[in-house]
Amino acid sequence: MEFAKEREELVASLQRHSISEKVLKSMLKVPRHLFIPAAYISSAYVDTPLNIGHGQTISAPHMVAIMCDLLDLQESNKVLEVGTGSGYNAAVMSELIGNAGTVYSTERIPELVKSSESNLKAAGYHNVKVFLSDGSIGLPEHAPYDKICVTASAPSVPEPLIQQLKAGGKMVIPVGEMFQSLYIITNKGDGTVVSKEWGGVVFVPLIGKHGFHFESQPYRH
Repeated sequence: MEFAKEREELVASLQRHSISEKVLKSMLKVPRHLFIPAAYISSAYVDTPLNIGHGQTISAPHMVAIMCDLLDLQESNKVLEVGTGSGYNAAVMSELIGNAGTVYSTERIPELVKSSESNLKAAGYHNVKVFLSDGSIGLPEHAPYDKICVTASAPSVPEPLIQQLKAGGKMVIPVGEMFQSLYIITNKGDGTVVSKEWGGVVFVPLIGKHGFHFESQPYRH
């Protein structure tokens, strides 16, 4: 298989981050090179973020692995992803939740909606649905979600996302502007929501009604 050796070496290197075996196995199955612009394909299996155009990036593999691990994704989970990008993160989550689960992914840039859908199709993922939408308000029509993964940094945790999290559900989200931290948000199901800081991260800013800059746009669903 093309890039098989490089992918194996990358996944082996992620073990130093204490990633669970099931996440490592899922990442071994995802052809990251299919989610990378042609200009950067030689770096597809380097553990680094890469430019995917439109001021956006594909996250470093170790960050994708960490966020998936923190979410504790399970078979048949219904997942909301905020920020589809190239579709790579959604593909890894798709592997973890299996055919019985669904990833509902939002993306505000029309060109990335089109390219991510093409990438996911080429890689053989059929349980990811991509929406041109303001991800900061979530997708209430498909709520509640077992898990929510936000791949852009917000000024604070958007209230709509908390409201769309199922009882017992979990969200990972970076928060901050100059200095960002990753947070794990858990809906305890008894009316309480618990927030735990994981550590420092660097993400592109979340743009939208509950993001840093609101851009009025006629989104379609």
